[in-house]
Amino acid sequence: MTFAFVENRWNDAVASQLDPLERLVYRSNLLGSDWRITNTGGGNTSAKLIERDPISGELVEVLWVKGSGGDLRTATRANFASLYQEKLLALQAIYARMEPRGPKTPAEDAMVDLFRHCIFNLNPCAPSIDTPLHSFIPYRHVDHTHPVPCIAIATAKDGPALTREIYGDEVLWVDWQRPGFELGLKLQELCRKHPSARGAILGGHGLINWADDDKECYLLTLRLIDQAAQYLARYDQGIETLGGRKYPPLAEAERQAVLVELLPWLRGQLSQEKRVIATVEMSPNVLDFVNSHKAAALAELGTSCPDHFLRTKIKPLYVDWNPATESLEVLKARLAQGLAQYRADYRAYYEAHRRPDTPPMRGADPTVILIPGIGMIAWGKTKSESRVTAEFYKSAIEVMRGAESVSTYTALPRQEAFDIEYWALEEAKLRRMPPEKELARHIVAVIGAGSGIGRRVAERLVQEGAVVAAIDLNGAAAQETANRMLHQEGMGIGVAGSGISACGDVIGLEADMTRREAVRQALALVILAYGGLDHLVITAGLYIPPPPDGEIPDARWDDTFRVNVTGPFIVADEARRIWEAQGLPGSLVITTSVNAVVPKVGSMAYDTSKAAANHLVRELALAFAPLIRVNAVAPATVVEGSAMFPRERVLASLRRYGIPFDENEDTEVLRQRLADFYARRNLLKSPITLDDQAEAIFLLLSGRRLGKTTGQVLHVDGGIPEAFLR
Repeated sequence: MTFAFVENRWNDAVASQLDPLERLVYRSNLLGSDWRITNTGGGNTSAKLIERDPISGELVEVLWVKGSGGDLRTATRANFASLYQEKLLALQAIYARMEPRGPKTPAEDAMVDLFRHCIFNLNPCAPSIDTPLHSFIPYRHVDHTHPVPCIAIATAKDGPALTREIYGDEVLWVDWQRPGFELGLKLQELCRKHPSARGAILGGHGLINWADDDKECYLLTLRLIDQAAQYLARYDQGIETLGGRKYPPLAEAERQAVLVELLPWLRGQLSQEKRVIATVEMSPNVLDFVNSHKAAALAELGTSCPDHFLRTKIKPLYVDWNPATESLEVLKARLAQGLAQYRADYRAYYEAHRRPDTPPMRGADPTVILIPGIGMIAWGKTKSESRVTAEFYKSAIEVMRGAESVSTYTALPRQEAFDIEYWALEEAKLRRMPPEKELARHIVAVIGAGSGIGRRVAERLVQEGAVVAAIDLNGAAAQETANRMLHQEGMGIGVAGSGISACGDVIGLEADMTRREAVRQALALVILAYGGLDHLVITAGLYIPPPPDGEIPDARWDDTFRVNVTGPFIVADEARRIWEAQGLPGSLVITTSVNAVVPKVGSMAYDTSKAAANHLVRELALAFAPLIRVNAVAPATVVEGSAMFPRERVLASLRRYGIPFDENEDTEVLRQRLADFYARRNLLKSPITLDDQAEAIFLLLSGRRLGKTTGQVLHVDGGIPEAFLR
C-alpha cells in the first residue's frame, strides 16, 4: 500500500521475525521516524498482549504502552510500560466514587498515582498520562500521533465539519480536553456509541486510531494522515495561504553573515539568568512563514498542540524587520524592544492565569524567535532541547498554514494552555530530572582536539555537559574526535536545524590557527552551530626536533613561534569579539610547558616560544578582564597519545637518555618506556597523563572551581624542582 504524503515503511519480512512486543517497538519506530507523523517525544502507541503472570502463572491481558518521556523514533522495549489491563479497567470504579471528579480535578490527577498499582512484572518504565486512552479503547492496538495535517484540522475553526468532510463516520471529532483519565473515558464512550469508528480527531491536539491487528493499525494511521494531507493540498496556495510575501528572503550567505554577528549578542540577552544553546532553522517553509503578511498575527496566537507549547512556550517572539532596507543595528534594537515586551507579556500571562497551587514561573524569555529574511532561532538548555523546540515550531508553522488553507487557525484558550504548561504533573516530571552537569549550557572550542591532550580535553568537557567544537589543523582528526564522542554520547533528540546547526553536542572543524581568516571562519561555524562561545582551550603546539648539528633554521624557528605564540594570540583575539558581544563571563586556557622555565639543550625554539606563551597569558588576562579569565596549564613530557611525540622523537629521546630499547618494539611500548623514565625524574614518581591535563583544564574552565583565578600558569608535572615558581 502506497500513499501520496507519507511513506509505508512496513516490511513483512522484518516484522515476521519479531515477537509481539518487538512488533510494537517496530511499529513505533516507523511512525516516529517521520516528524510529519509525530514530533520528538510526542504521541504514543500501545498493544494489548497476552502474558503469563509471574506469580500466578496464569495468562493475563497486559497493556504495553509507550512510557512517560519516551520517544517513538528511538524507543526500545525498555521505553514501554506494562500494566495489567484488568486492573486499569478497575480504576474506573474507584474514580466513579470520587467527588468532585471531572476534567482537571484533583480526582483526575490522583488516578495517575494509581497507575503504579497496575504495573505488570515490576516494569520500571513509568506509565504516561495517556495510559487511559490506550486502555479504555476496546481494541488491541492504538496509535496516538501528532501528524501535521491532522493537527491542522484539529486547530481549524471549522474542525468538526472538516473532519466529517474528510473522513465521514470513520473518524469522529472530539472537542479539546486535556489528556488524562477523563479523555480516556470519553474515547471509551465514543467507541461504544460508534462501533464502526476507526479513530478520532482530538480537537487542538492530534489523531488517535485503533485496530485489532498491528500492521492494520499502522497502515490505518498512515491512511488517515494521508487523507488529511491530500485534502489540505487541494486548497493550499503556498505563501499566498499566509497572505503573500511581505519581505524578500535573503540569500543563504547573507543570512549566515547576519546570524554570525547577531547570535552572540542575542544569546547574551537571553542568558542573563541561565545560558542557552541555539538551533537555527532556515528551511523553505519556515522562510515563507517569517516573510509572510500573516506571520505576526499567527505567531501572536501561539501554538495549540500541548507537546508544542510545552517547548515553544505560549507563543514565539516575532520581530518585524525589513531585511532589504534595515540594518543589523535596527534589528538588534527591535529585538531588545521585543524581548522587553515579551517578558512583560509573559509575566502578565502568568499572573492572569495562575491558580493557588500553580508552580513558580519558570522564566519569561522566549524559546523561539522569528526574524523575516533569516528564519527561526530556537533556544534550549541543551542542544537537543533547542533542536526539539525548533522541530516543534517548524511543525506548528505547517499546522497554521494547513488550517489557514481550509479555514481559520485557532489556538487553545490561554487558560487551557496555561493549565497544561504549569500542570502539577508536568512540574513533577521536571523536578524528577537529574541535576544539570557542571558545564551544561556552556559552549567550548578546543583548538588541537584532533589528538593528544586536546582530544582528551574535548572528551572530558562533553562528559561534564558542555557542547564542544573540536578544531584541528587536521580536519579528519577533528572529525574523528567528534565522531567518537557522538558514538559514545549519542546525537540526542530533535529533528531540526539548517546546515551545521543540525549538529549534536560535538562538531569537528578544520582550521589553521596561524591564519586569522581560517580562525574567523571556524568560530563563525561554532556560532551557527550553537549560538556563541563561552570558553576556549588551545592545546595545539609545535615541537621541531633539532637537526644533528643543533642549528635551527630560521624558517623552523619562525614556524615554532608562529604556532606556539602567534596562533594562540590570533585565536584569542578573534574569540574576544564574540565574548564582548555576548557579555557573559568566560575563560581561555592555553597549554604551555614547564620547558618555559626549564631550559634544555636542543629545544631552544620550543622552550623560548613557550616562555613567550606564558607571558601572553598574563597580557591577555589584563586585556580581557574582567569578563574573561585567562590561564595556562603547563605539562611536562606528556608522552601518552601525544602528537608531539611521534615514533622518531621517542627513539631520539631514548637514545639521548641512554635508555635500552629494541628498534622492532611497538611505538606504544617505546612511549611507555620513555614515560616511565620521565616519571622517575619528578618528585611524585608518576607519569604525567592526558587525563591529568584534562582535569587541570577543566578546573580552570569551571567558574565553580577556580572562578577567581586569572593570569596564572598551573604546572601539571609531578613536581619538577627546577620549574618551581621563583
